[in-house]
Amino acid sequence: MRFNVFKNTVLLFVLVIISCANKTKNISFNRINKHEAAFQSRNNETIVIGANQTERYLPMLQGKSIGVVANQTSVIFKTNNTYKHLVDSLVDLNQNIKTVFAPEHGFRGKADAGEHVKDGIDTKTGIPIISLYGDNKKPKPEQLINLDLVIFDIQDVGARFYTYISTLHYVMEACAEQGIPVLILDRPNPNGHYIDGPTLNPKNKSFVGMHPIPVVHGMTIGEYATMVNGEHWLKDGIQCELNIIKVMHYNHNKWYSLPIKPSPNLPNDVAINLYPSLCFFEGTNVNAGRGTNTQFQVFGSPFLKSDTFKYTYTPKANAGAKYPKHQNTLCYGMNLTDQRHLNHLNLQWLIDAYKNTPDKATFFNSFFIKLAGTDVLQKQIESGLSMNAIKATWQKDLDDFKNKRKKYLLYN
Repeated sequence: MRFNVFKNTVLLFVLVIISCANKTKNISFNRINKHEAAFQSRNNETIVIGANQTERYLPMLQGKSIGVVANQTSVIFKTNNTYKHLVDSLVDLNQNIKTVFAPEHGFRGKADAGEHVKDGIDTKTGIPIISLYGDNKKPKPEQLINLDLVIFDIQDVGARFYTYISTLHYVMEACAEQGIPVLILDRPNPNGHYIDGPTLNPKNKSFVGMHPIPVVHGMTIGEYATMVNGEHWLKDGIQCELNIIKVMHYNHNKWYSLPIKPSPNLPNDVAINLYPSLCFFEGTNVNAGRGTNTQFQVFGSPFLKSDTFKYTYTPKANAGAKYPKHQNTLCYGMNLTDQRHLNHLNLQWLIDAYKNTPDKATFFNSFFIKLAGTDVLQKQIESGLSMNAIKATWQKDLDDFKNKRKKYLLYN
């Protein structure tokens, strides 16, 4: 017994030292480009994510039965540019982790987009895993029974149709109904430096867009959770008890390079930055790089005019896309891997692709309206409006959202 107490004390001391010492350099798994390297080093070296601030949240866990909503990004960084999964770290500290809840792509982040994620047992820790993607998007009361606290720690990328914020909504709602507090270990938003896109019309609500916000919302998970509560977006207007471990030394103008890819088809900083603009292609007959090693950095289709779109590639089944659009078919398109860092949503690529598709009736599919959150954008593109003209129609909604957003910001 004395040895176990000593071991736990030493482990707790080590984690506290790590969190205090780590200023999270966050060496990128693939830096966005040479133009951003200096900006990264000047602005990001002092950021300390919520998960690393163990001295702040470990006391909240003592004596509690805990559920954790996590994926492969849920890590504690160490001083030698390595990291350890949050769940593994808490288990090593003998914290009572009862259940892991897994979002889209699964607990270890290997499932394709849209692929059904099954319940199971984590082979490393032996902890039961409950999928929150597929038929069971909201934790059931029996799945929360005997839990005293739920931790939410997932790296988001700041786009409305990136489903981790939808999972956040359902976790908050389920916990509020059962009187269980949620502890959010906050992380920076790599697209938190701008706000853009059409605002979702509630009649188009789906798992890829649940709230009346723009495509790019400019908030961290912690800030977004506060807005969900404050705007009474949970069922029947209930509110969830929240505790948020804020990111230290962060503001929305700081560039943040992700050290772990947040999902299988966002392999680097370029893809993450282009994702809000290129994801619209998921609702068209154009491939957005799935089935390549440059996901969300290229786009193409067999139907685009080859004299205009001279870049070619052939999507192949790979670990991130078992059945990519236009599999094994030569596609004509554009290579955006050298695109400079965007601070706005770029519609021009979508507009140009539509204009250069001979059979325009087959360009859009039903998923496009869910991604856009409105049926207006498709009509605007089909009518020939320019990007600037389209974006002008968003401005009032964007101004209204920015004013609303101010109430919930945790960072400048």
